Amino acid sequence: MIELSQGNAAGYLAAHGYRAVEVSELPGGVSNVVLLARTERGPVVVKQSLGRLRVEAEWLCDRSRIFREADALRSLQEAVPEGSLPRVLFEDRQNFAFAMTAAPDGAVPWKSRLLAGQCEEEHAARAGALLAAMVRASWRSAEFEARFGDQSVFEALRTDPYYRTAAAAHPAVSGAVTALIDEMGERRLALVHGDWSPKNFLVAPGSLVAIDFEVIHFGDPAFDVAFVLNHLLLKSFHRPETRRGYARLARLLWQTYSAGLPEPCPWMEAAVLRHLGALLLARVDGKSPAEYLKEAAARDTVRRAALEMIHNPPAAIGTVFPD
Repeated sequence: MIELSQGNAAGYLAAHGYRAVEVSELPGGVSNVVLLARTERGPVVVKQSLGRLRVEAEWLCDRSRIFREADALRSLQEAVPEGSLPRVLFEDRQNFAFAMTAAPDGAVPWKSRLLAGQCEEEHAARAGALLAAMVRASWRSAEFEARFGDQSVFEALRTDPYYRTAAAAHPAVSGAVTALIDEMGERRLALVHGDWSPKNFLVAPGSLVAIDFEVIHFGDPAFDVAFVLNHLLLKSFHRPETRRGYARLARLLWQTYSAGLPEPCPWMEAAVLRHLGALLLARVDGKSPAEYLKEAAARDTVRRAALEMIHNPPAAIGTVFPD
């Protein structure tokens, strides 16, 4: 088996019919090696899953999750706006890897724009609309449930390291978090991306491309929207001077998403808010803490807010992200 790297990627790609003239490793991932190659046939991204994630605590996961990601990208192409997802170019089952098209030149992670205080509404609206399109395409679908119903990767990469780890650190809320885990496991309605995060949206004017579908599964659609709202909430603690901008984006994303659901879901907002408290706590006391919350005082502030949200769930998205 080949462990891909910047050094051997050109030879690997040549064996698959792509002559690379330049290869660079893309930053930021903890669960995969991701390489960008400039080839004579255009830019190509190669992704290979890791068995042990690159975090301080031991965190293991089945490498074959990479093939579910490739399957999801192929399955959703026709259901979403053109250019919203990468296209799979080839799949390598022996080496737990696949290649895909790259985002347009000039696209950057939405996360970097947000951390710089740039709050462009078009990106929030596109992220909400794209998520709703994925939900509509898979809503109550027996076919999608049969193909993506296994939640073991989600358990390994989200439920255990986020929910259960944070709950273990705070016994006073473990009952509420455990009940949320049970509720999430029982609610199987649509495809769930599992990492609907600003780091996984590559944005440019008029364009948003979603990536990183390795945690895809058929399950609780409240999770994804809570996951991205949590990132906006975390950044409001990190950059309080931009809090109103993040709140505006959160409300717009929620409104766009909820307006695009395939049927009325009166339970959705309350479910999202329960997830939001648990996810907020997980980003300070789970296995993947938010790297930009460097000061103990900032983490304590987030922790207190999270515990209060779990003990007393907010009544509406607008109370968490006020005008």
